[in-house]
Amino acid sequence: MIRDGVPARGMPAFALPAAELDALTALVRSFSAPAAESGAPGDRAAGERYFFGKGGCAGCHMVMGRGNASGPDLSVIGREMTFGEIEEAVRRPEVKIKPGYQRATVRLRSGGSMRGYLRNESRYNVQLQDLNGRFHLHAMDEIAELRRDAGSAMPASICRAEECRDLLAFLSSLSGVAVGAKGPELENEGGPSFAQITKPIAGDWPGYHGDQTGNRHSPLTQIHPGNVKDLVLKWIFPINHNVLELTPVVIDGVMYVTGPNQVFALDARSGRTLWHYARPMSGESRGDPAKGTNRGVAALGDRVFLVTDNAHLLALHRVTGQLLWETAMSEGVDDKRNLGNTAAPLVVNDLVVAGISGGDLGMRGFLDAYKASTGERAWRFWTTPKPGEPLSETWQGTALAEFGGGAATWMTGTFDAETNTVFWGTGNPYPAMNGDERKGDNLYSDCMLALDAATGKLKWYYQFTPHDLYDWDGGQTPLLLNRRYRGRERKLLIQANRNGFLYVLDRTNGELLLAEKFVDRLNWAKGIGKDGRPIVVPGLEPTHDGTKVCPNVLGATNWPSMAVHPETGWLYLMAREACGIYRKPPSWNGREIPLEPGQMFLRALDLETGKRVWEVPQIGPADSWGGVLSTGGVIFFGEDSGALGAVDARTGKDLWHIQTNASAALGDGHSWRSSPMTFMAGGKQFLAFAAGPNILCFGLP
Repeated sequence: MIRDGVPARGMPAFALPAAELDALTALVRSFSAPAAESGAPGDRAAGERYFFGKGGCAGCHMVMGRGNASGPDLSVIGREMTFGEIEEAVRRPEVKIKPGYQRATVRLRSGGSMRGYLRNESRYNVQLQDLNGRFHLHAMDEIAELRRDAGSAMPASICRAEECRDLLAFLSSLSGVAVGAKGPELENEGGPSFAQITKPIAGDWPGYHGDQTGNRHSPLTQIHPGNVKDLVLKWIFPINHNVLELTPVVIDGVMYVTGPNQVFALDARSGRTLWHYARPMSGESRGDPAKGTNRGVAALGDRVFLVTDNAHLLALHRVTGQLLWETAMSEGVDDKRNLGNTAAPLVVNDLVVAGISGGDLGMRGFLDAYKASTGERAWRFWTTPKPGEPLSETWQGTALAEFGGGAATWMTGTFDAETNTVFWGTGNPYPAMNGDERKGDNLYSDCMLALDAATGKLKWYYQFTPHDLYDWDGGQTPLLLNRRYRGRERKLLIQANRNGFLYVLDRTNGELLLAEKFVDRLNWAKGIGKDGRPIVVPGLEPTHDGTKVCPNVLGATNWPSMAVHPETGWLYLMAREACGIYRKPPSWNGREIPLEPGQMFLRALDLETGKRVWEVPQIGPADSWGGVLSTGGVIFFGEDSGALGAVDARTGKDLWHIQTNASAALGDGHSWRSSPMTFMAGGKQFLAFAAGPNILCFGLP
């Protein structure tokens, strides 16, 4: 453009020598180019020393996890701003205050005051971040006085010319964290310690299950059978994804919710955004990860952990949302084509445990644990062997060598602090409906694994469906419970499996204590033998013409959450009564499995016998995935019509409902894909859940 001009607009051509033309082009480009591309002069290393030393910049700002998070994080400033913008911000900070960082003092009507940054404010509420990085979230009617400071909190630069030049060189070079780079040490100040994760502060919901035992029962009692009918919508938060599968996490009044490769931190009382982290979809994944499916985050100390569609594990700072470290879980995997991730990670001591998806496409499953502080891998447990390794004799044929076996770890497991054991379910073998080239039990597919939390070593396993031909994986939540069971104090593990049987195991050793069917439409097995193996009915294998088998491929239940109420002692779950026509594919490729009309039920089961106490029949296509929540004597559940329902925990009597249109009957994929949760904020109990593309939050008037 410089060389040829724009005659129609009056700009002449400039016949400059090539060197001058290049220099002028670079100059013009520098006016809008990110600072990281500007080649800023100066000594970056000297600028870094000044930033963390004499300059005192790290007293307010953080870079790559070092420094203080009270002010804006500068880890990617070289990518976000031009050199000129950074220079002006350093030399004249009063010119432009970054949104969300105006300093103010708030005095409360209840007494006390605080000083910090106005991250958000409106006529109705204020979100203040104090100088130690903690959020204070208040309704406007709680505030007696709000006094804003004039100008920027950042003092004008007093660096010498050489120091300023070096500082600008350092700041201009900041373009973020590299994949695999070691992260900073974990800071617990202001964030949840692991003790607060295992025994949550009253009202917090610090992980996917709320409690690490996987029991979706909350001890909160403000909402109860007598007032549940009074629940009203408090706020709604839309995320640009048509079907959300997440469970919100709430810690100290801040809610963390996810979309495709993104996290929002919200004021849990108002639904207002505090920060948002996002990156584009990778384009590398397939299946559910490629659709943007994500079930939520884990948290520990100053970090929030997220998995991406292409199986990267990220650590974000809980105050700023800035990336602290990023690890590619595919490292050390021979065939990465079908790897992805959708599940919320699980914090275990000082580790973050994350599974992998892709078992329906062909891959070798594994479960990983990473150091929460640095992102370094601590251990890996492979859920299928390589040919020739121990257990490969349970895979007779070519499937293991050709496709890796499957056995994905695609759902969030649970943790037993008493025995320091991680419990994780594994997925189906691959190919799912054709077992000709994988004869044998196909270990460790369709299993419950008990792993030492420190080392990842196997303590015991239990296989629910050996040589699975129906895609009945074992990924359902392993619910942990201590109680007197059949005359003895026991540490129990409970799983309602897709194959239609309810299992109660002794979680210290894997001993089978109960295996009873919890659906009526079950024809593939006569029961579970004393050896723990199913007593299979012959002649029901998939055929090319089709074989009717119950339950269908969606399972008698699936990943929707369960709960045990401590007062009734009953297990509450969503059950699907349905059959399907299983057709054996002519090759490795799967074939559609026609589903007969079915019905969903909310059921209360007696854990001593496995028998149902009561049930709530539903009307719909039996293709919904909403789980349950127990709180205050009320069971909340995602009903098949798309309504959120509430029933009495003792009787199953209807108490309240609201229609959300999260129903498969609409034919647009907007069926229930999440489970409700509850939390406290501002001294009040709330109920939240994801329906379609929205987070809905309810509370009492």
